[in-house]
Amino acid sequence: MSDPIRAVINLDLPGARISRHIYGHFAEHLGRCIYGGFFVGEDSDVPNVRGIRSDVVDALRALNIPNLRWPGGCFADDYHWRDGIGPRDQRPRMVNSHWGDVVEDNSFGTHEFMDLCEMLGADPYISGNVGSGTVAETSDWIEYLTRSDDSPMAALRRENGRDEPWKVPFFGIGNEAWGCGGHLRVEQFASLARQYSTYVRNHAGNEVYRIAAGANSDDLHWTEVLMTSFDDLTKVDAKAVPFQGISLHYYTLTGDWHDKGNALTFDTEEWYLALSRALHMEQLLTRHGQVMDRHDPHRLVGLVVDEWGTWWNVEEGTEPGFLYQQNTLRDALVASVHFDAFHRHADRVVMANIAQTVNVLQAMLLTDPESGALVKTPSYHVFEMNTGHHDAEGLDIHLLGVPSRSVDGGELPLVSASASVKGDTALVSLTNLDHAEERTIELDLRGRAYLEATGRLLSASELSAHNTPDAPEAVAPVTLDGIRRTDIGLSVTLPAGSYATISLTLA
Repeated sequence: MSDPIRAVINLDLPGARISRHIYGHFAEHLGRCIYGGFFVGEDSDVPNVRGIRSDVVDALRALNIPNLRWPGGCFADDYHWRDGIGPRDQRPRMVNSHWGDVVEDNSFGTHEFMDLCEMLGADPYISGNVGSGTVAETSDWIEYLTRSDDSPMAALRRENGRDEPWKVPFFGIGNEAWGCGGHLRVEQFASLARQYSTYVRNHAGNEVYRIAAGANSDDLHWTEVLMTSFDDLTKVDAKAVPFQGISLHYYTLTGDWHDKGNALTFDTEEWYLALSRALHMEQLLTRHGQVMDRHDPHRLVGLVVDEWGTWWNVEEGTEPGFLYQQNTLRDALVASVHFDAFHRHADRVVMANIAQTVNVLQAMLLTDPESGALVKTPSYHVFEMNTGHHDAEGLDIHLLGVPSRSVDGGELPLVSASASVKGDTALVSLTNLDHAEERTIELDLRGRAYLEATGRLLSASELSAHNTPDAPEAVAPVTLDGIRRTDIGLSVTLPAGSYATISLTLA
């Protein structure tokens, strides 16, 4: 066994608050995410409430899901919200040109989505249509959703069965404007973002956090132009920013966009390559944050990573445009290292959204189209194990003696960690990325004593282990044995390829 790794944590020096919205989710009209995932219709044999799957709601409520982004993604810039209101049998059909070129009947629209959010106890994050929509359409939608008096859109909402307005705290100004959202130059989009944001108004006490479509991965120029686009406004009023957040999209894959890598069949080199590319998120947050800091030193504008996760080749035999992939222990560790990065950048990262919640990409849940069975993926369990970080205050962890491995022209640290404190409870997240060797970590706990320590472990006998209807708990949390109190804190040994959380009750 290798020498122990030392992790120094000052429990009495809390840092930035880790927003619960970092644990946000994403539901697009894509494949079986909405239809067959969230929504089965009221006549389905699958237990449902007003057409929304009850088991999906129950599973997501266990994650304390903080927000849900909808209707896209690329789909958002083809979506016209008026087509998804009123009697379902009278709604017009539309072509989902981005994802499978299928025809949709708009049976899941604004009222159904807001009903879903209320069932989940989640804040709605609505993505507006900038690509093919109009400013007036966007203005009318936010009025329809949030206005309480007898305005035209409020009256229309009442005609469709909803008397009281909803709260909509988050609204996206376009999506991937550099790509499927219009293939715009950033200078074009920056002007549109100012214009559209102006018309996403605060009605009836509803305060909207407006999020402009941001950069693709390493495109620092996109962030630079968006941040400079309101310099003239802030010279008059420091808080006169047209949007309060800008987004960032980054996906983890081991190949390229033509051959992204396989979800289930991979060797150890691909294991490490995926984890190394997931850790690139740290670099992205640092670099985009530095650009934002130059223009916004008081951090009035937040960074919103509203699409992230693994993207593999689709499962053989499934529709290529539906992006259905399995989810293994490797995906779970990709999620854990992302969260560690988000925690470290909690002073700028205000929200993040995994892509996507059900049956698409790095999903939390998979539903079997034949049996109707629901499966919780390994990634689901990382989200559940991390709920203690929601709205907690981040704690710095200083790791000493961490071994690394040369991967893809760089060095991959084989242990990742983060921590937080909330009242008299601290939570430490630890990931052993080594595929073959267990690692012992000595937690050097300073500033506060602890009374009790308990741990949970997510691991598996095989790197490609995953959950199915026949083996729903092949990768599931168990009690972490072997936590030992020491003179400086505690010692814990992590199996190869594993994720653990340690909960500390503080004196």
